[in-house]
Amino acid sequence: MELTLDGDVVRAGYEARERFYDSRGYGKVRNGDIDLAPVEAAHLLYRGDIESIDGMDFRAFLGSAAVSEVAFAVYKDLRDRGFYLTPAREGWVDDAAGTDFVVYPRGKGPWDNEVAYRVRVVGERDTVGATGLGNCVLAVVDEESEVTYLDTERRDVAGTSDAVVPTTEGELLEERVVCWEPPAELYEQAFYGQRLDDEGAVQLSLVEAAYLAREGLLTVEGGAAAVVERGREVEGDRFDRRLAVYAALRGSGVAPKTGFKFGADFRTYADVESAENLGHSELLVRVLPAGHRFEPRDLALDVRLAHGVRKTMMFALTADSGGEGTDSDSIEWIAVERLTP
Repeated sequence: MELTLDGDVVRAGYEARERFYDSRGYGKVRNGDIDLAPVEAAHLLYRGDIESIDGMDFRAFLGSAAVSEVAFAVYKDLRDRGFYLTPAREGWVDDAAGTDFVVYPRGKGPWDNEVAYRVRVVGERDTVGATGLGNCVLAVVDEESEVTYLDTERRDVAGTSDAVVPTTEGELLEERVVCWEPPAELYEQAFYGQRLDDEGAVQLSLVEAAYLAREGLLTVEGGAAAVVERGREVEGDRFDRRLAVYAALRGSGVAPKTGFKFGADFRTYADVESAENLGHSELLVRVLPAGHRFEPRDLALDVRLAHGVRKTMMFALTADSGGEGTDSDSIEWIAVERLTP
């Protein structure tokens, strides 16, 4: 069987269609023949199903500019796991943008109208734009060609933590606000702040205090503007982003608390009934600007840590609203979890 490299496809004939497409889902049918993507052809060379392409054996073909060894590592791994998959090329699959492979459920192939995963391939030293994640699986190939799969999903955040809080007064300190005589609901039902002592005083973080002041539920000298200004002095522009995400979480019925111990901005509780009967927090939230680019190593570390404490890693991508802080309504939520296909 003669196969030839023609630009970015490998041309094969009718016999190849029977052997490779009809029986094992390789390639794309074209006028009764098939075209193979270079990564598919490389896999067939690796298996010994074909001997050469334009005189190149597997070693020569993998070393050529025609195929990426990183993409080959993922393709081979998924084939070894029992999946049929198609390179996400324009005209070969629907919704090809932003992904490298369309993977079909086990036992199904390109002739079935089902997709298990849409996979994007990166090497461990690449960077990944945060806004490019969501509704795809990120396949990270490390320097030993091991593949780590991270499922990324755009997901809404919602809960039932919506206790009503009476208005209270607070005193603005250097990096927090203390409510010396707060209503019991502030901490016990709504889970704002932390008890300062057994007498009932509650200390609020600056982001909690700024949110409550903006909602008209907390009065401090200088008003909400004083708290926000103090937050900006302490954290810079990051404070506005965290405040916007905090407000969005509270507005969605979720109670956020600091995630510092886990290297995150917040940990969240979706269904708070009381501080005494608090359930397990579900999410770790990191607040990032929309233009953030991940190092795959850092992304894998965040996901591994969240998994280790039985939480889901959630990234809140924020866009600057042009000198007016950060808009809570424009936040993009991306959940990332480890996946074993």
